[in-house]
Amino acid sequence: MEFSRIFHIFAPEKVWFMIHRTIENNIRTLLGGQKAIILIGARQVGKSTLLNQMLGNTSDVMWLNGDDTDVQDLFSEMTSTRMRALLGNNKTLVIDEAQRIPDIGLRIKIIADQIKDVQVIATGSSSFELTSKLNEPLTGRKREFKMFPLTFAEMVSHTSFLDEIRMLPHRMVYGYYPEVVCNTGDEQATLKELTDSYLYKDIMSLDGINKPDRLVRLLKALALQIGSQVSYNEIGSLIGIDAKTVERYIEILEKSFIVFRLGSFSRNLRNELKISRKIYFWDLGVRNAVIGNLAQIENRTDTGELWENFVIAERLKRNTYKGSFAQSWFWRTRQQQEIDYVEEENGKISAFEFKWNERKANVKCPTAFKETYSDSTFNVITPKNIETFLLD
Repeated sequence: MEFSRIFHIFAPEKVWFMIHRTIENNIRTLLGGQKAIILIGARQVGKSTLLNQMLGNTSDVMWLNGDDTDVQDLFSEMTSTRMRALLGNNKTLVIDEAQRIPDIGLRIKIIADQIKDVQVIATGSSSFELTSKLNEPLTGRKREFKMFPLTFAEMVSHTSFLDEIRMLPHRMVYGYYPEVVCNTGDEQATLKELTDSYLYKDIMSLDGINKPDRLVRLLKALALQIGSQVSYNEIGSLIGIDAKTVERYIEILEKSFIVFRLGSFSRNLRNELKISRKIYFWDLGVRNAVIGNLAQIENRTDTGELWENFVIAERLKRNTYKGSFAQSWFWRTRQQQEIDYVEEENGKISAFEFKWNERKANVKCPTAFKETYSDSTFNVITPKNIETFLLD
């Protein structure tokens, strides 16, 4: 390939909003170092925009997009000599959607080992693909960060706490994808374009997805069961695939940053459920678009489930950005006693119930849980005290 026909360089787009992302400070501490920076998250969560904000005014940065076939060809023929000639005086190489490039881990390793004055920053929208390609070749040579749609805390910093509390019913319908947040009044069309164009793009390109229609039906089934325990056998029977395939597809959806699983907490009590799971969505706008229900909160029957999904997802985003080692579960017994969310950090067990309706917030901790985990704490989270759960 001739250097003269370089490769559809990925140029930084104009930054169209300036919402400070929590993860930025963590990444900045590594800029100019020798470790590769890996930034993973679903498409359209703002990975490229964040890097544009951080590096867009820097003259010695080269931007490449792994979705471009000529960039893929470049890396397939790459040697350290060719890459050094291509990079010239640039000190940073940004590779967007790096999972599209075969053997990308080995390619970045060559740069890290042989062009030591250049730092690689790679983004990817599928941890299933990118992480598997990077882990072994880049052992000890990389730092990995996860990025999510916007968070409650980020929007509080951008507007105000009062404004964001007022916007909660809106966020629970349309979610926190940056483009949705920044297109006030056009949320439905923006969500439709987002889900139609990007939601399945990486998933359907993965090897082994030989029944994509079943995967879409699975996603809809999961969207209708947020807040409920999920049986792989029942869902498999409903959509026509076996339980093992259901589990594999859910793992792919999870590693594509669409859903996440919450297992059941079990430590001492004999009748605690020990093998069970709930599945939630990282973004409620995506969830509501999947089932075609963008009705406002006052016209919905699933508001309680939306609130539960919202606060759990926001808590997990918070924990990830803080670098917390907290572990998360739900708790339930065979006698149907249940707690929405249990978290353990540094040996401390904290239990939480989530109630959208203040009139239903007078909830007591189940006696079995309180007696078994006597050192635990229990709190009910409503819109009126959400700051204690998400902003502390």
